[in-house]
Amino acid sequence: MASKLLAANLRRRPSAILRRFSTAAATISPSLPDPPADEAGVITMKGVKISGKPLYLDMQATSPVDPRVLDAMLPYYIDRYGNPHSRTHMYGWESDEAVERARGQVAELIGASAKEIIFTSGATESNNISVKGVMHFYKEKKKHVITTQTEHKCVLDSCRHLSQEGFEITYLPVKSDGLVDLERLRSEIRPDTGLVSVMAVNNEIGVIQPMEEIGAICKEFGVPFHTDAAQALGKIPIDVEKWNVSLMSLSGHKVYGPKGIGGLYMRRRPRIRVEPQMNGGGQERGIRSGTVPTPLVVGFGAACELAQKEMEYDDKRIRALQERLLNGIRSKIDMVVVNGSTERRYPGNLNLSFAYVEGESLLMGLKEVAVSSGSACTSASLEPSYVLRALGVDEDMAHTSTRFGIGRFTTEEEIDRAVELTVHQVEKLRDMSPLWEMVQENIDIKKIQWSQH
Repeated sequence: MASKLLAANLRRRPSAILRRFSTAAATISPSLPDPPADEAGVITMKGVKISGKPLYLDMQATSPVDPRVLDAMLPYYIDRYGNPHSRTHMYGWESDEAVERARGQVAELIGASAKEIIFTSGATESNNISVKGVMHFYKEKKKHVITTQTEHKCVLDSCRHLSQEGFEITYLPVKSDGLVDLERLRSEIRPDTGLVSVMAVNNEIGVIQPMEEIGAICKEFGVPFHTDAAQALGKIPIDVEKWNVSLMSLSGHKVYGPKGIGGLYMRRRPRIRVEPQMNGGGQERGIRSGTVPTPLVVGFGAACELAQKEMEYDDKRIRALQERLLNGIRSKIDMVVVNGSTERRYPGNLNLSFAYVEGESLLMGLKEVAVSSGSACTSASLEPSYVLRALGVDEDMAHTSTRFGIGRFTTEEEIDRAVELTVHQVEKLRDMSPLWEMVQENIDIKKIQWSQH
């Protein structure tokens, strides 16, 4: 296969850096020059010194491309490079066939019709089309949107944009486990509510919302239901009919496909209408103009087909690795809290808070593990995660959150190494903390009245 030939050629290249613990999928040396390393093999990037490339546990940010997906894509870069919208020759015809085949693969994974799939550049674009496109189309009758406080930034920013245009937005609070209060949702729906938008699987804490119940409420009131399913696609079973969604945003690079490609499910019966956010040649039924990138679409389709075949196996394996990670950490250190529901969550997303440890310091210490923090760094100060604050997590604990992302190619060796490094760094930071010393002496820190100087 094409990717095997490519791999064989690349493996002949000398590599300056050996990855001691690496994602199993990354067996091909990069074609670009390796980052410069000193004689001891230490890399310096962004002012940080790292002893070799870190192991990868940030699957919610992006996933590696499955080599089988790359196999499917390569012919459409090399000899099947026609524009799928060219109707007068074979190059266009074979590309068009490939696009339509991929459309069917995506549709099958979510229980939809291929005619209901629109290809976009990713979930952010799909979310913008859904939120702004629906409200603009129905603006004469509908002026109200309901979403949650824990949505992805692109949904919240789209809602903020609508509010500046005069639409009213209700931001539903969530319970301490991160789940929507269904009765609160029901009570907030109004005659002029034009859209309810709730993320299926939260990107930060991994909780799975009760989609069927939310969909049933929306159907009862005749309100279109949109969900950002970027983190759910290929990870949990999705059925657009059972969920009763009108629109669903999808992403390729979260399901071991390529970056730069996503999709939007748009229900045909009952039909949902949107105002296009981009003008042009009228591709994708006029919803998303622009030449459809055949190789990316083929990769997205292949990734969805693989996900459908391997979802059950992946889930069992990832669940076991998550338990190995959590139990390994908890067996060696105390005061470790799982953020979000422990029952309704995707196992590949483990968001932990470590009491009396500053999250950014922990991340800087975990240079051999690629993970993310729940807190966002602004130019002036470190702000705790808005998702965790919506759960009612104390600011101190919100600052300590770290998200571990486990995926299809994560190994037991990587998990064990991550446990070792995390425990070491947490113990190191706690030993430096006077607050931790007080806790060890059974002093109730919350009762201390601190004086200002």
